[in-house]
This record gives sequence, C-alpha cells and structure tokens, in this order.
Amino acid sequence: MATRCDLLVIFVLSLLVALTHSKTLKRDVKALNEIKASLGWRVVYSWVGDDPCGDGDLPPWSGVTCSTQGDYRVVTELEVYAVSIVGPFPIAVTNLLDLTRLDLHNNKLTGPIPPQIGRLKRLKVLNLRWNKLQDVIPPEIGELKRLTHLYLSFNSFKGEIPKELAALPELRYLYLQENRLIGRIPAELGTLQNLRHLDAGNNHLVGTIRELIRFDGSFPSLRNLYLNNNYLSGGIPAQLSNLTSLEIVYLSYNKFIGNIPFAIAHIPKLTFLYLDHNQFTGRIPDAFYKHPFLKEMYIEGNMFKQGVNPIGTHKVLEVSDADFAV
Repeated sequence: MATRCDLLVIFVLSLLVALTHSKTLKRDVKALNEIKASLGWRVVYSWVGDDPCGDGDLPPWSGVTCSTQGDYRVVTELEVYAVSIVGPFPIAVTNLLDLTRLDLHNNKLTGPIPPQIGRLKRLKVLNLRWNKLQDVIPPEIGELKRLTHLYLSFNSFKGEIPKELAALPELRYLYLQENRLIGRIPAELGTLQNLRHLDAGNNHLVGTIRELIRFDGSFPSLRNLYLNNNYLSGGIPAQLSNLTSLEIVYLSYNKFIGNIPFAIAHIPKLTFLYLDHNQFTGRIPDAFYKHPFLKEMYIEGNMFKQGVNPIGTHKVLEVSDADFAV
C-alpha cells in the first residue's frame, strides 16, 4: 500500500504536470499576438513561439507574466518599456482582462488612450509616462477601482484633469506632470483617502489652492504636492496646514501673491518648501527657521524686501540675503 508520503508526492507531481500542461486562455493568446503584430520588430525578436505564457521548452515572452487560474493560464502583467515602440496605443491590450500591471513607459506611443482602458478592472499599476500620447485623459480610467499607481507624465495630454479620477479609492500615486493640461485641478481629488503623491507640475493649470482644498478633510494622506510651473494664483490659505502629512510642497513658478501664513510653518513633517518665482510679499515667519525637519526653503524671485525679517539659520536650513529681491 502507498504510504501517506507517497500519496503526497504523487499529488504534488500531478499538480506540477497539470500546471505544466495548462493552456493559456485563447483570449489572451489572441490579444498578445495582435499586440505583437502592432509593436514591430523591436519586440517581435524576443517574443518567440505561439504561446505568450511559454510553450514546452520555450519560456514566456519577455515582459509577459502569467498566472494559473483553474485549468488555464492568464496574462497578469505586461511590461514592455524603453524599446522605442512607435505607433498608436495597442488597443488589443484592453482585451487582457486579468492584467494587474501595464507598463509601456519610455516608448514613442502616439494618439489617445482608448476609452476601452476602462475594461481592465483588475489593473493596479498603469505606467504610460515618457511617450507621445495625446488628446484628453479618458474619464474611463476612473473605472479602474483597484488602481494604486497612475503614471501619465511626460506626454502631450490636453484638456482638463478628469474629475472621474476621484473615483479611484485605492489610488496612492498620481503623476500628471509635463503635459498640456488646462483648467482647474478637480477639488474632488481631495476625497482620495490614500493619495500620497500628486504631481501636476509643468502644465497650464489655473485656479487657487483654496479651491483645491475646499472640502473638509481634503487630502488626508498627501505627502508630496507638486504644482510648480503652472498659472495658479491667489494666496496660500492657512488651511493648507490642515494637510498634516505634507512633506514636500512645490509651488515654484506660478502667480501666487500675498503673505506666507504663519500656520504653514507648523506642518509637522514639512521637509522641503519651494515658493520661489511667485509674487509673495511681507515677512517670512520666524517659525520656519525653528522647524525641526525643514531642510530646504526656496524663496527667491518674489517681492520680499531685504531686512523685513531676520535672516535665520538653524542646523539644516539656511536662507541668505541673496534669496530676497530688493
């Protein structure tokens, strides 16, 4: 009679055989072969065989990760970056319904992101930065409820930031910098409970910080706020200090005016503060020079007058006369 140990070995071997002979879902095979046909020779040379998840002695296609679900294998990750892919966004990608990660960054993709992107309900990471994508950011991205990381920076997107992005409850990192976005940043983004990093720098955005944080409890987890190189205006409201998780505030090269509120110096974890090249006036509150974590504060290119406030130094922060406009 077979021992318990023998039965366990037989079971494990049977499982391995089953996994080895699992077939890749035809839907995913068809989609990957369509993508292969559209991407060109730079990818084709490393995508060998008919099955993207591997077939016999052939390994999975480079950049393709699969997992087994029941009797089939499905594609869960597609990472094809920095290979100079030229052409439109491969729409067949939106048929890979089990994708959790899609990374096509640092290529030369053009045209719009198709609205069918909203079909990828399991997607957690979408990385399309450093391409030449155009048109508007499709509101259908707001249907990707599991998304945690969204990288759309360094493209040529135009139009407004869709407020539908506020419907992404798990979103932690939102990168929109270096595009051609216009209009106001939707205040609805402030309702994202897990958002840690918001970068909308180097666009053509307008509006005020007061509008952005107008909801009670806005941006409860936000650590890094990059709004530099836009056309934002108005003053810095004292209510910004309610964002107690802030560590980096980057407001350089806008049209901000008025005094720097005393309350901002009491954001507990503030480490880097960039206020340069705006139209700020008045004093620099002394509390900034006593902040225990503040390492860098840039204030040049404003309307502060030399001598209106003592030039303060402490163990990490230094501000010199050169930082003031006469």
